[in-house]
Amino acid sequence: MDLTLFAIFLLACCGAGATGMVFPPGDWYKRLSKPAWTPPDWVFPVAWTTIYLCISFAGARAAVLPDNGYALAFWAMQGAFATLWSPVFFGLRRLKGSLLVMAFLWPAVAGATWFHWQVDTLAGIAFLPYLTWVTVAAALNASVWRLNPGEVPVDLSKV
Repeated sequence: MDLTLFAIFLLACCGAGATGMVFPPGDWYKRLSKPAWTPPDWVFPVAWTTIYLCISFAGARAAVLPDNGYALAFWAMQGAFATLWSPVFFGLRRLKGSLLVMAFLWPAVAGATWFHWQVDTLAGIAFLPYLTWVTVAAALNASVWRLNPGEVPVDLSKV
């Protein structure tokens, strides 16, 4: 594996992950009603660190292989939608809007998993934790939206 490519993919992940630092959950998220199966707070940074390392590995492996176009396109697409989710959910507090983002993020991760698997088995396997996590995250997002029907999004006219 090319370590420079790995570092480039990891930097891209860090860029996406930075939205989580810019738009942290904070007190607003803590006071929301959440399902009993919500993971504890410490799981989120552990999961994302693991995911970012795995998908950087996958991207670096796929990048040097022939017929990698779809794998890399889906890698980029999942990164774009993952970057968008935190500002919509935590920044704008748009629970339903973040579900719309999730409606694009989940297939992007599934596509990345599939196409990475087609060019390199280990790269496909490396995407499985992310596919699992985004499935849980989508269910959690939907549950939080259902449990908090009166939650008011940020009023952009007052910003």
